[in-house]
Amino acid sequence: MIKRWLIGALSIYIVSFFMEGISITGFKGALFASIVLGIVNVTIKPIISLFALPITIITFGLFTFIINGIVLLIASYFSTSLQVAGLGTAIIGALFLSIINSILTNALDKKE
Repeated sequence: MIKRWLIGALSIYIVSFFMEGISITGFKGALFASIVLGIVNVTIKPIISLFALPITIITFGLFTFIINGIVLLIASYFSTSLQVAGLGTAIIGALFLSIINSILTNALDKKE
């Protein structure tokens, strides 16, 4: 669990380093933002996903990218250490965050 949290924080830090519209206040801020993003993912994202289910079905799942962007934007609202410029930036940032998180998880979570 701690490893996932650190991987999430590192992913947020990397995304904020490369994306202009996303900023984070240091690695401690990334750690806090990772906690907030995890809480939002567990509590608010299922509700949004449920209400957006018809649109998600019509778009063959592509609306999930927008849902992830909305979740990142909501997390930035609750976290003082994470700032996201807008919804477009949040959607692209969430996409990169997912990719980087997946790469880091696969690289660092190898089982012997």
